[in-house]
Amino acid sequence: MQNIYLLHQGVEKAAEETPTHPAVRFNQEEQTYQQLNTLKNQLAHALISCGVKRGDRVGIFMYKNINSAAALYGIMSAGAAYVPLDPFAPLPRLAYVIQNCSINVLITHEKKSQDIAELIQLTGVQHIIGLEDNPVDDVHTIPLAKLDQFPANPPNLMLTEQDMAYILYTSGSTGMPKGIVHTHRSGLSFALWAAETYQLTSQDRLSNHAPLHFDLSTFDFFAASQVGATTCIIPEGVTKFPASMAKWIQDERISVWYSVPFALIQMLQRANLPTKDYSALRWILFAGEPFPTKHLRDVMKILPGVKFSNLYGPTETNVCTYYHVPLIPEDQDDPISIGIACENVEDLVVDENSQPVPQGTVGELLIRGGVVMRGYWARPDLTERGFYRRPVTEQFEDTFYRTGDLVQKLEDGNYRFLGRKDRQIKTRGYRVELDEIETALLAHEMVEEAAVYPVPDGEGSNLIEAAVIPKTDLLVTAVMLYEVLALKLPPYALPSQIHLRADFPRTSTGKINRRELQEMAANKET
Repeated sequence: MQNIYLLHQGVEKAAEETPTHPAVRFNQEEQTYQQLNTLKNQLAHALISCGVKRGDRVGIFMYKNINSAAALYGIMSAGAAYVPLDPFAPLPRLAYVIQNCSINVLITHEKKSQDIAELIQLTGVQHIIGLEDNPVDDVHTIPLAKLDQFPANPPNLMLTEQDMAYILYTSGSTGMPKGIVHTHRSGLSFALWAAETYQLTSQDRLSNHAPLHFDLSTFDFFAASQVGATTCIIPEGVTKFPASMAKWIQDERISVWYSVPFALIQMLQRANLPTKDYSALRWILFAGEPFPTKHLRDVMKILPGVKFSNLYGPTETNVCTYYHVPLIPEDQDDPISIGIACENVEDLVVDENSQPVPQGTVGELLIRGGVVMRGYWARPDLTERGFYRRPVTEQFEDTFYRTGDLVQKLEDGNYRFLGRKDRQIKTRGYRVELDEIETALLAHEMVEEAAVYPVPDGEGSNLIEAAVIPKTDLLVTAVMLYEVLALKLPPYALPSQIHLRADFPRTSTGKINRRELQEMAANKET
């Protein structure tokens, strides 16, 4: 076939060259590249029959399964952008995403039939693919078993690399999620870079640990399909038990593992890694949050024949810097570097006035290149604020994404990550806006004031804690507030503790002193 410029063309190329090679594995079930290509084409035609056109958005709402990849590629083959919905998130939050993104078609499976019925009532979605029966009257349903009635050839559409491919929703400071729009170009730029940098071949078996709504999953699927490798999807139940996950890596003969550091730390501490046969494993990649040096050193000792890389980049840039970790001396506890800019990426560090700073000076990291998002969905204000424009000539300018991360370029050219400029944090690899949690608390009638802050967990990540002043005439408990938040926020954004207080420490201007609350929590004084 011709040069690849769309993400789903990788599947088509692999189906031509190695049709019987496994593309996806899940729970001992395999799907070859030929089967995946056929199913994604049939799904694309089914979507078009539902009225889906180029530029539309289609939701994916299901637990991990053998058809996860077909859902991604089928939506893109129909000219639409896929929008993964967290299957564990509260339904009102998902309803907001569906309505915000004007989604009219959902791809799902039977395990979600009850939730689908409620989502239809909340959003008015008209088409469902993947259920045997109509969950609600007057809704058009196409069962998975009937997709074979649609053509097996790809739809004849005029698409370019600049078309939307996927939209990932993350926490927003206003209390509502925001959609990050990526094109085929930005996704493919990352996938091709990753395939070359980590020397992927068709014989590799890549893990898929991250859920579809987490940007780490784009490596697992898109980089694999570019070389005809196999993506092995970890069942949800296995990810909850470190010992099971460690055995799964062994049994599936995983060659490239990619996850947040927390997953590796859990296996290090609870899975007796030295007893496992990891002879197939050649590269471990981690991203999403800092990896505590002492734990990484221990993992590297257990797996001396494995290479390790730290990948950095906000969802808006896929991945924009990387660092191949060398052997870590016993007496070194410096934070792991985030490395250097990826190929075809320009990095720039600026001060608070957006002026470039000398090497070695702390500043905000800015990124431009093929990996950068197109913008935020339906938020031109955020898109405008999110970019820095550097004049090149009177007519043209360079456009950089403002990561909001503070960095320092070291003498060896690698970057040291120093934290966020704003109140966005990482916890267990997930990006969370603390203001979103405060907004959810303050929206409740029982709460007078609320403050949310991060507390180091001792493992290189953060826990989230909250302090609340309840209204004096109401009987309020922390349990009641947890129940309120659980209806609005995903599990990873729930505070580990909620402290009820009569008052807050204040700054000289009367504002809540969150830093003091954070220090008190760290010292167990709250």
